[in-house]
Amino acid sequence: MNLILEFLLLVGVIIYSYLESLVKLFIPRRRKSVTGQTVLITGAGHGIGRLTAYEFAKQKSRLVLWDINKRGVEETADKCRKLGAVVHVFVVDCSNRAEIYNSVDQVKREVGDVEIVVNNAGAIYPADLLSAKDEEITKTFEVNILGHFWIIKALLPSMLRRNSGHIVTVASVCGHGVIPYLIPYCSSKFAAVGFHRALTAELDTLGKTGIKTSCLCPVFVNTGFTKNPSTRLWPVLEPEEVARSLINGILTNKKMIFVPSYINISLILEKFLPERALKAISRIQNIQFEAIVGHKTKMK
Repeated sequence: MNLILEFLLLVGVIIYSYLESLVKLFIPRRRKSVTGQTVLITGAGHGIGRLTAYEFAKQKSRLVLWDINKRGVEETADKCRKLGAVVHVFVVDCSNRAEIYNSVDQVKREVGDVEIVVNNAGAIYPADLLSAKDEEITKTFEVNILGHFWIIKALLPSMLRRNSGHIVTVASVCGHGVIPYLIPYCSSKFAAVGFHRALTAELDTLGKTGIKTSCLCPVFVNTGFTKNPSTRLWPVLEPEEVARSLINGILTNKKMIFVPSYINISLILEKFLPERALKAISRIQNIQFEAIVGHKTKMK
């Protein structure tokens, strides 16, 4: 009898949740203030990380910028200071666990507790599996997912004590669907999406609902890391657009941020389509970019 009652309650919750989501489509989400909050952004010397730093600078946040490229991150910092932000720069290799832990300790001593962290640093090496070098596969996972573990393990205790904070995982649409010649990258981004979802569930179980989580999943972004990307059905995004979508998602506590937003619908449809139909869509999509195939650079 208890099971039947619980099932009926579940049906009621599902119906209510759908109605609530429908209503929210027509009501703008309330935006929170991040003015004066300390925001750590990894991979801030280029692309999405740099443009996200600019967006937080406009919000008058206090910025902690990490990147392995000293020149790039300092250029980002200079622009953020011109926008009125207080900025602290650290040169950090996000594939190095010891360096991450040491840098977090330094941030705590020199800046204080981090309230928002954007795990944005990434690595990608387009190639077929047999052409992919072992060290490139290792680096992809060290930066794209293992670095997230070390950073959050170091920053989470202070967030738990305050029951406050925001953890942002920069993943990709490749964390929901696969693309040939990007096996290590897709695998690492699937792991990043899983990390976000599992962490979100764990924080909820612990009752730490004041700590928010968001996961960014864009399609191809014109940052230069993937050479000459093109598709028929998806746009190739500019990092400015992605950064604006990300900051809007953070300020409204949105858990999953797809860019463009309609990608979410296509991913849902894929779960119900037969394999033959998915292959036909892939042919129509005709995703292309430069990749190493058989040890030679080709458009694939």
